[in-house]
Amino acid sequence: MPANKPMLQINDVGMTFPTRRGPFVALRDISLTVQRGEFVSLIGHSGCGKSTLLNLVAGLTTPTAGVLLLEDRELKGPGPDRGVVFQNHSLLPWLSCLDNVLLAVERVFGDVETKPQLRARAQAALELVNMGPAAAKRPHEISGGMKQRVGIARALAMEPKMLLMDEPFGALDALTRARLQDELTKIVATTGATVMMVTHDVDEAVLLSDRIVMMTNGPAATIGEVLRVDLPRPRNRVELVEDRAYVQYRKEVIDFLYMRHSHVERAA
Repeated sequence: MPANKPMLQINDVGMTFPTRRGPFVALRDISLTVQRGEFVSLIGHSGCGKSTLLNLVAGLTTPTAGVLLLEDRELKGPGPDRGVVFQNHSLLPWLSCLDNVLLAVERVFGDVETKPQLRARAQAALELVNMGPAAAKRPHEISGGMKQRVGIARALAMEPKMLLMDEPFGALDALTRARLQDELTKIVATTGATVMMVTHDVDEAVLLSDRIVMMTNGPAATIGEVLRVDLPRPRNRVELVEDRAYVQYRKEVIDFLYMRHSHVERAA
């Protein structure tokens, strides 16, 4: 496949849900191209359809308008070519960390590899996220941050074409969140993964992304602006705090979210 061929194409996509009060338009006129190896963040206020858009890419829902293409093939349902990491780690509590990863590995490679090869693949994925020593532990024996590392390992073990992340660090404390952001940066650099991530965190978006897709408020949300983040990699969070370009990117996102698209929560 040519190097300049897009990994993902979202063409004029819309999503409308039926409700008792009539059709609810969640998304409209979404068009976006994601290049191979690119890290794209989706950011916006609650209810702007970020997770809905990610679910469409994951194949968990089907658009009511438009089309999504992964390497020129229309997306129809979920598949191992897209690894998904949710805010909730979704690990099976009765299985070890290794066996949780092994489940995904067996689904994708079970017909072509031996059991020792499958276990080695699962172990390698855990090593990639620095969870190798905890392979035999069960979810209740490890911290929230460690559980999320296992969730990332499980997604990466399938060797997906895209890694889809829905606020993967949203439930973690600030220090753990920062550490996992740094780990994710290293993992992406090592694997060359193409990533689409939903986040509410402006600093997270600027630190991690090549482009930030800013969504307008819902209902009938769409892409308001796309900001290209031209900061050299690897990125050091301490050095970036005083970097003029970083400060400007951060300001542009905040200006979009809180000045031009401010959102007031209303009581039901």
